[in-house]
Amino acid sequence: MPIRCEIVSQDRMVYEGDADIVVLPGSEGEMGVLPHHAPVLTTLKFGIITVRSHGQEEHFTVAGGVAEIQPEIITILADAAENVDEIDVSRAEAARRRAEEILAKGVPADTDAYLAMEAALKRSNLRLDAARRFRKGSRPSRLTDESR
Repeated sequence: MPIRCEIVSQDRMVYEGDADIVVLPGSEGEMGVLPHHAPVLTTLKFGIITVRSHGQEEHFTVAGGVAEIQPEIITILADAAENVDEIDVSRAEAARRRAEEILAKGVPADTDAYLAMEAALKRSNLRLDAARRFRKGSRPSRLTDESR
């Protein structure tokens, strides 16, 4: 019996479906969640969520948030999340260049603006790395049956 998985960002439902396993970038390290997992509430760091169902995998970038794990459902409330296949690489590269240019000018008087640019750079780099690593046809996944 699969576990229900819901990934929700601030503006939309990113994923909703059944999964055989969900791998999360927990704040204390990567964690795999199988059906009938003990209840857990964890924070998430920037990283990749992998959802495997019926031998197929989908990958999602996540920029922080929380995950509530129950025996029958895992609910991920992400600060920002998107399917790797939906990443606009040229837009991510442009965002990275903008953030790098602003950060190269030095620390601005407004610390919040600086931290926002650091977060934007980190998110752009995550999106670009995820697109390179997990786009369909780019390379075999790390959770394939051959690697088990």
